[in-house]
Amino acid sequence: MNRSITITAALFGMVAVMTGAFGAHALKTMIAPDELQIWRTAVEYNFYHVFALLFLAVLAKNNSRWISASYYLFTFGIILFSGSLYLLACRDILHLKASVIGPITPVGGLLFIGGWASLAIAASRSR
Repeated sequence: MNRSITITAALFGMVAVMTGAFGAHALKTMIAPDELQIWRTAVEYNFYHVFALLFLAVLAKNNSRWISASYYLFTFGIILFSGSLYLLACRDILHLKASVIGPITPVGGLLFIGGWASLAIAASRSR
C-alpha cells in the first residue's frame, strides 16, 4: 500500500466528514436549500474520490506512471471540483462572485475524468 496516497486519502476523508457534518448542522440554517444541495454535491464527490484514492493506494505497489497520474488528477480534482463547490455554496456568506469561482468546477470535473481514464489505462497495461 502506498503511504503517500493513503495519507492523502485519509486527509481528504477527514475533510469530507467534517464538511458533511458542518453542512448538515451549521450551514443548513445559514444558506438557501439550493446552496445546501451544492454543498452536498461537493461532499459526495469528495468522498467518491477518497475511495478512488484508497483503491489507488493498493494498486500503487506497481509504481505505474498511470497510477501516479490518477493520484495527482484525483487529488487536484477534489481540490478544484469540491473546493470550488464549497465556495460557491457559501458565496453569499463569503461575499464571493460566482463568476470567478464557477469556471473552476468543470476543470476539477475534467481532472476527475482524466484520473479515471488514467486508472483505466493502468489497468489495461497491468499483468
